[in-house]
Amino acid sequence: MADPRGFLKYDRTLAEKRAVEERVEDYKELYQAFGEEKTQKQAARCMDCGVPFCHNGCPLGNIIPEFNDAVYEEDWASAYEILSSTNNFPEFTGRICPAPCEAACVLGINQPPVAIEQIEKSIVEVAFERGYVQPNIPERTGKKVAVVGSGPAGLAAAAQLNKAGHEVTVFERNDRIGGLLRYGIPDFKLEKWVIERRVAVMEQEGIVFKTSANVGVNVAPQDLMKDYDAIVLCGGSTVPRDLPIAGRELEGVHFAMEFLEQNNRRVTNVPFEEEDIFATDKNVLVIGGGDTGADCVGTSNRHKAKSVTQIELLSKPPSDREPLSWPNWPMVLRTSTSHEEGCDRQWSILTKAFIGDENGKLKAVQLVDIEWAKDEATGKYGFQEIVGTVREIPCELALLAIGFVHPQWEGMLEQLGIEATERRNVKDNNYQTNVEKVFVAGDMRRGQSLVVWAISEGREAAKAVDEYLMGTSLLEGKEDSFLVADAY
Repeated sequence: MADPRGFLKYDRTLAEKRAVEERVEDYKELYQAFGEEKTQKQAARCMDCGVPFCHNGCPLGNIIPEFNDAVYEEDWASAYEILSSTNNFPEFTGRICPAPCEAACVLGINQPPVAIEQIEKSIVEVAFERGYVQPNIPERTGKKVAVVGSGPAGLAAAAQLNKAGHEVTVFERNDRIGGLLRYGIPDFKLEKWVIERRVAVMEQEGIVFKTSANVGVNVAPQDLMKDYDAIVLCGGSTVPRDLPIAGRELEGVHFAMEFLEQNNRRVTNVPFEEEDIFATDKNVLVIGGGDTGADCVGTSNRHKAKSVTQIELLSKPPSDREPLSWPNWPMVLRTSTSHEEGCDRQWSILTKAFIGDENGKLKAVQLVDIEWAKDEATGKYGFQEIVGTVREIPCELALLAIGFVHPQWEGMLEQLGIEATERRNVKDNNYQTNVEKVFVAGDMRRGQSLVVWAISEGREAAKAVDEYLMGTSLLEGKEDSFLVADAY
C-alpha cells in the first residue's frame, strides 16, 4: 500500500484546465501539465483494498492498486510495465475514458474517488518521455492476419496479434489511421499527434498499415480470404440513427459525425470534398445529450456560434450519486468541459419538426416538452407530450447526435456472407463469425460503446484468433508476473 493514510491526507486533485476564453480560440488539449509530485499524492490516496472493485469497473482489468503503489514509490518504469500489461493504449484512455474504474472505487463510497484516469495518463506520458516505450519485435510464426479497421478495437487486435508473432496488416478505408479516434473525437480532447506517436511504435514493431483501403469497395474481401490465415473485422458501428421528421431534408440538418469529421480534417489540414459545415454566427441545436453531442457543443463554441442549445429526450439526472448505486456506473448529471464553455442544456424534450425558409434552409425547430407517463387507453408507460408546450426556437444548424444503430452491411459484410444479430450487429461465437477464419471485435460486434471497451474487445478477439491459428494461445504468459489481472 502506497500510504496507509494517503486518502486522509490528500484531497482528489485533477489537472487544471486552460481558461475558457483561451481554449475556445484553438483546438489544443484542454488540460495543463500535471506534475509527478502531484501524481504521487493522488496515487497515495489508493487504499489497496482487499477486494479492488476498480479492477471490475475497468473493462481491461487494469491492475490499479499495483501501478498506484509503483507511482508513489517513484518507480515509473514498473508503473508503466504494470499498466501496459493490460492496456495497449493508456494515452488514449487516460484522455477520453469516462473512467468506470473510478465509479467502482471503494473510496468513492463516501469520498471523491482516486484520480485513476489522471494517474494513468501521467504514467504513459512519463514512459514516453523517459524512453520506456520501445518497439518489441517478436519471433514470427509465419501466420498472416488482416485487421479491417484502425479504430481502438482494430489497433488493439493488431498490437496483440503482432505480440504473438503473427504478421499483421491493418486495412483502413480512410486516409489516416485511427478510426473514431482520428475523425470522431475533437482535437481538444485528443490531439492527433498522440495517435501518430503510437502508430509509429507499432510500425517499428512490424505492423503494416494500409490507408484508403476500403474492403468491399477497392479491396476485394475474397482477396483477403485467399492471402491471409485469419481476418479480424473491426469496422465499428457506423450507421447513424436518423430523425425522420418533417423538414429532415432541409439544408442545415446534419448528422453529428458529418460535422465533427469535417472539422477534424480542417484542423489538421486534410482536404475534404463536402460543402463546409460551420456553426459560425448561427443558432445551433444539438439533439442528443451524450459525449458526441458535447463534442458538437465544444466545436460549435470554437466556431463562434451565436447560441448553442443541447436537448435530451430523457429527464435531467440527479446531481448527486445514489449511494446504493456503488460500484455500478451511476446515473448522475455530467457536465463536460464543452458545457463549461457555453451551452443551454435542456431535458425531457422531443423534436417535432424542422422548419425551413423559402430557400429550403433551416430557420427554426419545433420542440415540445414530454413526460414519462401511463397511457390510460393502453395501460402502458411511455413518453407523452405535455399540452401547451409546443414552441419554435430559431435554429440555422441542427446536429443529430443520437447514436448509431449498427455497422455498415453494404459492401464487405454482405460480400463475405456474414450473419447478423437481431440488432443488425455481427453475430459471433467467441469472436468468430459464421465464416471460416473471419473474426469480429469492437462496436461491430457489441454495438456502439466506449473506447476502453473497444480496446478490450480487440484484445479478446486477438486471443481467439491466436488460439484458432496455433491451437493454443501464444499470448498466454505475455503479461509476465501480472497475469493475476490479465484482461483475458
